[in-house]
Amino acid sequence: MSAKCTIKLWMSALLLFSCGTGLQSNAEQMSTAQLMETSEVAVSRPIPAAEHLENILPLIHGKRVALVANQTSLVNGVHLVDTLLSSGIDISHVYAPEHGFRGDQADGARISDETDQKTGLKLYSLYGKSKKPTEASLAGIDVVVFDIQDVGVRFYTFISSLHYVMEACAEQGVEVIVLDRPNPLGNTIDGPVLKPKFSSFVGMHPVPLIYGMTIGEYALMINGEGWLKDKRKAILMVIPCLDYNHQKEYVLTVPPSPNLPNQASIYLYPSLALFEGTVVSVGRGTDHPFEIAGHPDFSVGSYSFTPEPNQGSIDPPLKGKQCFGLFFGPERAALVHESKELDLSIVLLYYKVISSKKMFFLESGFFDLLAGSDELRKQIESGKTESEIRASWQKDLVFFKEKRAKYLIYQD
Repeated sequence: MSAKCTIKLWMSALLLFSCGTGLQSNAEQMSTAQLMETSEVAVSRPIPAAEHLENILPLIHGKRVALVANQTSLVNGVHLVDTLLSSGIDISHVYAPEHGFRGDQADGARISDETDQKTGLKLYSLYGKSKKPTEASLAGIDVVVFDIQDVGVRFYTFISSLHYVMEACAEQGVEVIVLDRPNPLGNTIDGPVLKPKFSSFVGMHPVPLIYGMTIGEYALMINGEGWLKDKRKAILMVIPCLDYNHQKEYVLTVPPSPNLPNQASIYLYPSLALFEGTVVSVGRGTDHPFEIAGHPDFSVGSYSFTPEPNQGSIDPPLKGKQCFGLFFGPERAALVHESKELDLSIVLLYYKVISSKKMFFLESGFFDLLAGSDELRKQIESGKTESEIRASWQKDLVFFKEKRAKYLIYQD
């Protein structure tokens, strides 16, 4: 899309990428004059859908609305909840994913239902006793609006929350509107594709570890591939970003979660998060989560750190133990991002050094869930090289890319 984008073109895209049933009536509620109204809007950066909310308000005006939102749900610096309330939208409640509505809850912390002190709205947790909206919470709701920044990595749990929201709404006949946001990893596609046997909340679908789609495109894939329970279809509408394609850089201004505090951590996250299934610390409980990796028995690195409880991690792995390792930081992060590949060399190096002294993979099997199968672990244990491991993914990646193409809103 050119630097000059018209609202008319935007609305055409909105209609083009609606799917499911019952959505035509939403569009018809907007008059031809409304669709054609408004002159050109100059844009110089990718614009998340929420930042042109004035064009979305007619779709939800007069309806009972629930939101799926967190600290990334901003409209030009103002929270989506506040924006909608000030616009006269009838908001019933908010569903909050992992890390909570304010994004300040520690990793893995179970979150209880509560009431937001500022707005008085009920907050239903999607990371507590239930990960799926209940039938009771959807009673009387006309539409659920989903607006959360994703990072394009399979085991980042917001896409699992998206799945359960769509599934619950499909069961109750409630419409879902996804306000799309750019993927900070762009069109990078790499890593093993998940096998159904290893499906979990840190990976529900047969997609690569890095899948190269926005969360809106991913919602279309969930619906189109019949991944919801009983192959139901959600009544789904995806509102696209403006002035965006998959090659356009998008730097996040708000941390998507406590342990991804900057762009470097986001770029390194797909590679370093595999360590979460091993004895290695990735810096939870430090000032540099997902920029470092270490262990007391790692003898190669010159960098040292000691994980301690903090807001992002109440009980970090290797708490109170001095770890030795490497600081990767912005420089390595930039190289990884430019390569558009998972950096397997990091895991292979740490395995070589540490496995000679002690068990490397956790007995819980969490590494296999993160990897999406037990194949990667077995390849590492058997001494496969990075090129041999990477070659084993290629057939599945080709198949996935063909599938992915059906759901793309933006050019690669």
